[in-house]
Amino acid sequence: MKSIIWALPVVGATVLLSTPVHAAEESASWADRISLYGDLRLRYEDIDEEGSGGAERDRERGRARIGLKADVSPNVKVTMGLATGGDNPVSRNVSADSGFSTKDIGIELFYVDWRATDYLTVYAGKMKNPLFKAGGVPLVWDSDLNPEGAAASISSGMFFANAGLFTVEERNGDDDSMLYAVQGGIKLGLGDSSKLTAGLGYFAYTNTAGYEPFYDGAANGNSVDANGDYLYEYKNTEAFAQFDTRFGDWPFQVYAHYTVNGEVDVEDTAFAYGAKFGSAKKEGSQQFSYTYQDIEADAVVGTFNDSDFGGGGTDSSGHMLKYKYMLRDTIGLGGTLFINKIDRFQGTEHDFNRLQLDVEFKFN
Repeated sequence: MKSIIWALPVVGATVLLSTPVHAAEESASWADRISLYGDLRLRYEDIDEEGSGGAERDRERGRARIGLKADVSPNVKVTMGLATGGDNPVSRNVSADSGFSTKDIGIELFYVDWRATDYLTVYAGKMKNPLFKAGGVPLVWDSDLNPEGAAASISSGMFFANAGLFTVEERNGDDDSMLYAVQGGIKLGLGDSSKLTAGLGYFAYTNTAGYEPFYDGAANGNSVDANGDYLYEYKNTEAFAQFDTRFGDWPFQVYAHYTVNGEVDVEDTAFAYGAKFGSAKKEGSQQFSYTYQDIEADAVVGTFNDSDFGGGGTDSSGHMLKYKYMLRDTIGLGGTLFINKIDRFQGTEHDFNRLQLDVEFKFN
């Protein structure tokens, strides 16, 4: 199966190489085709978990990312990126500790996107997540998660669709864990300044039950057997909706996302809803958002959803409040407050609160 995934860019390259080269492309220098991007974030974080010794934990953290984008033909681009955080699939943060030690850095992105037609774009490699998330909420997928494999996005009129085939864990024989995902929906204009995006999706992992959790052996809230291996499979249906409008000069968005794992009978559901007011992109702009999430223990794979909410993983519920203000087009101040309950299914439900204060610098 993996040979099919990685063969897709080879097929695309064959098609592209057979296409006549335009004069404008011949004359363009590599400097004109390449752009650099990056960002640096410094964070203060305070964690207060009930029953964890009665003391708060506070720490300084940082994240740095740098990447390159290149136009290799009029309809093909490549992206390569490096980031701090080592091999953690859902976090790029490093902490200020360990006696001034050198911090880990790894390959965050390497992918090709090929705009095959006006309606179809194909991706291959380690890519930005192509799946739609209502309101950007990390109910199923953390914002730092970059899956590996092949994907396609289709947009025609009011209709859109996304599909992906990703390699999660390679093992000997035919026991690889794969992730299949498909979404379909509509983007419907409502008047001059309003739009509704809504749809359904299905995603499924193969060879999950009886195997070790996907990263670092950590269950992250999912049910495991006596050996610490996954107890269940994860095959989910989802529904999502996002409504965008404006109040004067202020963008306003409300959103909801729901998913259920059809392979379990209890602790199978996760949902989120919330609202966002404003848009922090230009100097002097700001935005506020509020999200409520409830993620039952085996609703989704805990390795891949939000690494901050409830301490990361599943079996958590509660509130997430965010604020961001742009000092300059390239400098932002922000804060996030998590007020959560965790470990309900484990029978030891308790409070988990986290405060993050950020200053971000970016260039592109």
